[in-house]
Formats: sequence, C-alpha cells, structure tokens
Amino acid sequence: MRLLLIGAPGAGKGTQAVRLAEHFGITHISSGDLLRKHVEDETPFGVQVKEFVSRGDLVPDQMVLDMLRKPIVEASARGGYVLDGFPRTVEQAEIAYETARALGVAVQVAAYLEVGREELVRRLLARGRGSDDTQEVIEHRLEVYDQKTMPMIDYYAKRERLVTVNGARPPDEVSWSLVVQLQKHQRALAKLED
Repeated sequence: MRLLLIGAPGAGKGTQAVRLAEHFGITHISSGDLLRKHVEDETPFGVQVKEFVSRGDLVPDQMVLDMLRKPIVEASARGGYVLDGFPRTVEQAEIAYETARALGVAVQVAAYLEVGREELVRRLLARGRGSDDTQEVIEHRLEVYDQKTMPMIDYYAKRERLVTVNGARPPDEVSWSLVVQLQKHQRALAKLED
C-alpha cells in the first residue's frame, strides 16, 4: 500500500504514520524528519531549508521532490510507504504524481486527519519544539496550510481514494479508525491488482 497522510501541523500525522507503517508493514517516510536531519547535519541542503523554515514558509517543491525520490522508490520496492508531510499543495501533488507515476510508485490512498484550529494551536504551543514555535509563527503556519494545503483534500477526493478521520480524538481511536478504513481500501486495491 502506498499511502499519503494529510493534516495540518499538529494534527498527529507523525504519530499515526508510525502506527500505520507498523500495522501494514510498510515504510514511514516523513519529509519533515528528513528535512530536520539535513538541518541538524548542516548539509548545504539543510542550510537552505533552515532559511525557509525559520520564516514559516514552505521549502520549494523541487528541493523536497529531489530529497524524497530515492526513499519512496526504495520503500515501494519493499511493499509500500506511508508518506507524511509532502505534498503540501495541489501543484506539488500534481508534480509528485507525474514523477511517481513514471516510476510506478504513485500514492494509492490519501488519509486526511481533520482537527479544528483551536486544538491545533493548543497542541503546537504545548509541544513547542523550538524558538520558532511562537503563537505568531504557529498562526502563520496554519494560515499557509489553509491556503495551500486544504485544496488538496478536493484534489485527492477526485483523483484517488480519500479517507477522512476525526484527528481530534485520542490517538488510539484515530489509529483504529484509520486502520479500519484503510483495510477496506487495501482489499479493494488487492482486487484491482488480481
């Protein structure tokens, strides 16, 4: 199964991606973790990334696509992946789809973790990873998400299989709901491949 998780910052994508990867025996690929590793290691790529992130802006599409290509191809060869954090815009989704389709590794199912704005702000302030997690930066990140990422929900609803789950519930309930819905899609995908 090749799965994409969509959700605002603080929606719980990382937690759910790890659980889904374990449950379905697929690889968790987090664009955020990969980006953070480049920043921590102070690679030339990481230095560029840090400039975008410190402003609360998105890292340019081509940079992220180049970084993700190898891990996605490798994970697909091992049975699939759950991708968390990219794409974040319809434009990115279209470019990623064309690239991934040519490689035979395109997303099959998208899962959307729906969480209200107040809960997202509360979670992000509580986890405060660093000096860039101020109320102002968090609000900006959520505005960027609303403008750029929310339109992807319609895009995936039209193009792929889309699963929507209430991500404001406790993590175990969210996981259970995701697994139940994704198992249905997994069976449908298996029938298509037969």
